[in-house]
Amino acid sequence: MLSVNNLDIRFGEKYLFKNVSAQVHQGNRIGLIGVNGAGKSTLLKVMAGISNTDDGVVSCSKYFSIGYLAQESAELFSERSLFAEAETAFAPLLALQEEADRLHKEMEKGDPESETFKQMLLDLGEIQQQLDCSDIYSIGGKIEKVLLGLGFKREDLTKPVVSFSGGWQMRLKLAKMLLESPSLLLLDEPTNHLDIVSLRWVEQFLRNYNGAMVIISHDRTFLDKTTERIWELSFGKIDVYKGNYTYYTKEKIERRAIEKGAYDNQQAKIKQTMLFVDKFRAKATKARQVQSRVKQLEKMELIELSDDESQIKFHFPPAPASGRDVVKVEGLDKTFGKEKVFSGVEVLLNRGDKVAVVGVNGAGKSTFLKIVAGEIKADAGDIMFGSNVKMSYFGQHQAQELSPSLSVLETMAFASEDMTITQVRSLLGAFLFRGEEVDKKVAVLSGGEKSRLALAKMIAVPANCMLLDEPTNHLDMSSQDVLMEAMAQYDGTIVVVSHNRFFLDSFVTKVLEVRDGKITMFEGNISEYLQKVEELEALEKIAKGKGEKSSPSLQQSTAEGSENRKEKKRQAALKRQERSRKVGPWLKQLTQAEAKVEELEQEKEELEEKMADPALYSDEKGWAATSQDYEACKRHLDRWYEKWEEAQGEIDAIDLELEEM
Repeated sequence: MLSVNNLDIRFGEKYLFKNVSAQVHQGNRIGLIGVNGAGKSTLLKVMAGISNTDDGVVSCSKYFSIGYLAQESAELFSERSLFAEAETAFAPLLALQEEADRLHKEMEKGDPESETFKQMLLDLGEIQQQLDCSDIYSIGGKIEKVLLGLGFKREDLTKPVVSFSGGWQMRLKLAKMLLESPSLLLLDEPTNHLDIVSLRWVEQFLRNYNGAMVIISHDRTFLDKTTERIWELSFGKIDVYKGNYTYYTKEKIERRAIEKGAYDNQQAKIKQTMLFVDKFRAKATKARQVQSRVKQLEKMELIELSDDESQIKFHFPPAPASGRDVVKVEGLDKTFGKEKVFSGVEVLLNRGDKVAVVGVNGAGKSTFLKIVAGEIKADAGDIMFGSNVKMSYFGQHQAQELSPSLSVLETMAFASEDMTITQVRSLLGAFLFRGEEVDKKVAVLSGGEKSRLALAKMIAVPANCMLLDEPTNHLDMSSQDVLMEAMAQYDGTIVVVSHNRFFLDSFVTKVLEVRDGKITMFEGNISEYLQKVEELEALEKIAKGKGEKSSPSLQQSTAEGSENRKEKKRQAALKRQERSRKVGPWLKQLTQAEAKVEELEQEKEELEEKMADPALYSDEKGWAATSQDYEACKRHLDRWYEKWEEAQGEIDAIDLELEEM
């Protein structure tokens, strides 16, 4: 479908891409990952044809369409309604319909015997055939489905686009991209402006998408659910992994072990050869052998170890001791204009609670954090803090309050007087400020860099209650790992707004759901909370099917009557029977593939151990035979992985179909 061939881009002496080649085939679902600055967004722009390259670097099939969604783009000032703007995704079809309508009107006035009339009849026939083969007659339903799925309300459909904020306009651009259904979707951080509810909808939509896609995302759960192949962009080259993100993390460890073994073996051989050369260089009788070994070294293709980013460890300063009750909210009310955000909210946070605040965009998550942090005032209600509570708050506006005249290092040094310069540099490294970057002035930092610096500055100050609003938005995965581990070990209270489920699941113990002006507390992490949401949705479908009123909240789902429970069990039994009938053949293939994969993985591991033995390199025939066996094993393993993925994909599709019944 699309090929990138021998791409070279460099800035001065530094290569961003060095002889990079990659292909996207029909149906590929690719996650593009790498540290910040590796060139992920640049590669997507090259593939989209936005960044200029030499002729022949990017080639694609005939009748191939590309849809590109940038991470950030200009605001739309359209006065069209939300629905009308989304409808422009079908502009070519709508133009055909207008042409058909025009021809109809012309023919009503024309002479049926004239050549002009006959030509119009032919043109109309061709246009009508194209329209009949298209989905033009279901455009309205598709637009509503996508817009509502992305979190817009039905009353939003008639509002002008210009009235929506930047985040909601990005959702609209994503909606138009999904409606256009190009052959290849290129999505740069599509989840940045989505809440958890919309995120789950997009995942399901992309899983059923017929085209290919390349997605940049720092959300591991999203990549796991939407991709089947990972491209890791690192130090100017692409490494391909045939699996989702979880597969990539495991496979990368294995590859690095093999690479290290081969590197060590080669270094040992080089050392041994050099010892011989140095020892016999001056002896005439050994001159021919010395020259032979020197030539061997010159011809040797040196193995280079991948220059992995070193994992930086960071721990929060010890949390000062506080009372058992940290924050108590009573009777909280808040209104913006005519819109009621909260009404009568009651919340109690205890020492050591690690809480995720979730809800659809606009529900009031950030507003709640700002009220607790004292950034804005509530209309009514009380916010009471326990004894010795020391609070710190991170919101997006903190980035704008940094002093532009200070350097990154100076900013941190002033904020963290109790930390040594080594500790400060280590913390900055965790947030992607390394080497000379710490000497940059704040004035020249990008918006994302300022946000990372503001976050680092906040967490360097000892506190026992941290409020964080979307702390991972500008962090790559290695930095997220550092922050996740630190939060898991932190002994204070954390309240965090985030849509990054993997990040939250690593340390969260409670969930605050903001919905319809109320806040409800749930025990457990995000995965457990979402499971409860799915159970509620299943109950609501059953209730709607029986013409009953659905439960308005998660709490009410626990009070369902015995009749509902019986119906739920009956429906579940029917689904199990239907699933068993449909899944049977694929389950057989899956079981067979799993057994073969396990067998081949064991064989591969044994061959790798054999290849890691330095003694093997002295036996050329043995090395050649082992190498051939290893390559054959990998090929067989790839084929059985493909069979496994095919069976698992079919089973997932069947399960999804049954869920929608």
